[in-house]
Amino acid sequence: MSTLPSVLITGASSGIGATYADRFARRGHDLVLVARDKTRMETLAERLRAETGVKIEVLVADLTRVEDVEAVVARLRDDERIGVLVNNAGASLSGGFTRQEAGDIMRLVSLNASAVAALASAVAPRFIKAGQGAIINIGSVVGLAPELGLSVYGATKAFVLYLSQGLANELGPKGVYVQAVLPAATRTEIWDRSGSDLSKIPSLMEVDDLVDAALIGFDRRELVTIPPLDDAGLWDRLQTARQAMLPSFGVNQLADRYRSEA
Repeated sequence: MSTLPSVLITGASSGIGATYADRFARRGHDLVLVARDKTRMETLAERLRAETGVKIEVLVADLTRVEDVEAVVARLRDDERIGVLVNNAGASLSGGFTRQEAGDIMRLVSLNASAVAALASAVAPRFIKAGQGAIINIGSVVGLAPELGLSVYGATKAFVLYLSQGLANELGPKGVYVQAVLPAATRTEIWDRSGSDLSKIPSLMEVDDLVDAALIGFDRRELVTIPPLDDAGLWDRLQTARQAMLPSFGVNQLADRYRSEA
């Protein structure tokens, strides 16, 4: 029996989630795979069991459905073997904002944002009590780049980054590590599912490269890992500029620049 914590991975049937499953299994962690596609998860689980000898369970769930989210929440809350949560499940929408249907937008926000928060909230109290545990939230560089025009998708990924940073501040001192991973365009099935035109994307990062880089950041205990960003100082300067504004946020009087229309 492994002494390492089990890892629960959402969106585990393909792409980034399946690659995280492969990497954690090869590190000796037992797994709980969560996604909608039971057949693909079972195929992945069978291969990884044979190649690594770890225990792997499959939990079929559609994280846009409240009852399915509640089932995963219960598993995270009650299973003390799970010490790592990988919040990877996500989707995108094609077309501009005015072409997207309200129902599709609501489902996207539910999957990319609400489910991420719900699953983190399910496991955080237990991790705090244990004084250890890790939450990996998969965001996107799009959450930093409204210029790219993916308004709703980018907003959900900005939520993931903010949530991760907030949880790192809140849970970090209590022994819980929270990492936000911000991929750029990566070769996964999300493009086909959203109806995107791959010919308009100049380049795609390979999934293996992305996850391997993210796990280097995980081992280093980075709070935010941006695999395509070569100059880490750019992120540091962005954080410094943001934090320089914080003293102004506690002031209860108008800034001088708003005292007249001149």
